[in-house]
Amino acid sequence: MERRLIAEWLGTFSLLATVIGSGVMAERLASGNVAIALLGNTIPTGAILVVLITIFGPISGAHFNPAVTLTFAIRGEIKRRDAALYVISQIFGGVVGVFAAQIMFDLPIIDLSTTSRAGIGQWTGEFVATFGLIGTILCCLKARPAAVPMAVGLFITAAYWFTSSTSFANPAVTIARSLSNTFAGIAPPDITAFIAVQLVAAVLATFFFGWFLKQTDDA
Repeated sequence: MERRLIAEWLGTFSLLATVIGSGVMAERLASGNVAIALLGNTIPTGAILVVLITIFGPISGAHFNPAVTLTFAIRGEIKRRDAALYVISQIFGGVVGVFAAQIMFDLPIIDLSTTSRAGIGQWTGEFVATFGLIGTILCCLKARPAAVPMAVGLFITAAYWFTSSTSFANPAVTIARSLSNTFAGIAPPDITAFIAVQLVAAVLATFFFGWFLKQTDDA
């Protein structure tokens, strides 16, 4: 269990260090071009997800996301106590990952974001992103488990661009990104609604794809 928790901590740490670090680097190099900055943030995020899920999947399942852990807890594939420990490790790892990125780029270690991300459009984007992420994982596990790292990385890469929220789809990521007043940040008052939508989407996706994949088997 200790190795599993370390894998979840280190994976979420690495994910947030990449999200924030690439966001800072992209913004600095883009000369005010938001589209280029977003592209510079998107590619490293998708790429690191492929790497992290590949290397940590055999150890912990490579959740790095309380919404994903919730899905597997509902499905009975992880005990409730273990799920709670996973979530704590994920949140802590994500926060420390943000701190590391801030230090690397000579920013204040804690610098609360002022980027507002609120409203029905943003919440809908988070619902779509999280529902799609859970669906991607469950369908890949059913059809081709070895493809999960690539599928998740590609889904998040695409969702950065087709969702209004740029696809947080992860409560631990949402909490951690509120501590960084950078391109990738989210204002602390906005995180509660984001997390609520993410968790609702995860629950609905879990039950929908559980039914959908069972129906496929029956057919």
